[in-house]
Amino acid sequence: MSSNNKVMIEAKGLSKFYGPFVAIKDITFAIPEGKIVAFLGPNGAGKSTTMKILTGYLAPSEGSCAIAGLDIRTQRLEASKQLGYLPENGPLYQNMTPQELLNFFGEVRGIEGDALQKRLNDIIKQCSIELVLEKPIDKLSRGYKQRVGLAQALLHDPSVLIMDEPTAGLDPNQIREFRKNIQELGKSKTILISTHILQEVEAIADYVLFVNNGKLVFEGNT
Repeated sequence: MSSNNKVMIEAKGLSKFYGPFVAIKDITFAIPEGKIVAFLGPNGAGKSTTMKILTGYLAPSEGSCAIAGLDIRTQRLEASKQLGYLPENGPLYQNMTPQELLNFFGEVRGIEGDALQKRLNDIIKQCSIELVLEKPIDKLSRGYKQRVGLAQALLHDPSVLIMDEPTAGLDPNQIREFRKNIQELGKSKTILISTHILQEVEAIADYVLFVNNGKLVFEGNT
């Protein structure tokens, strides 16, 4: 991908082996600032493994990766300040309410007092979760869980957003809403979103990375 913009998500020769099993092999790409990029491929192709490595949840067997120019392994804390991550199964701590979850993550990230309150107000409104703030997360619909997960990922106002199959299990209306949210966020953030749905790529992305059997087999504009 050619661009004069700063590279915000970079993978260099990423591989992950589990004994003889190859989850991903030699994946390399660079995503510049301000792009919405779809990470496309069938289930089991290696998308989630790559995303877990990019976000620091997994260590690669080979290769390196960086967020906003910060190496995920050697500059983990600095990189995490630039990164919001929405995993496939949404928010953690299902017994908490969204309000408790967001307060907790705000404090963990060192946002306090008036600054936290202002950020919470903005994010709650942006993700439209006002009506469920006091309900336990495990009692929420899949759509609301995804909104809470997105609110948690955006809480510290990261410059990079990585989402793993964010519309899986949502109904058509929820999918439309979520895609609208992503397009709006793309105006101010660099986004990498994994999916196995071709229509998703056409609806939201301006660039695509296609992975199959653990290898990057195509990249180009949508």
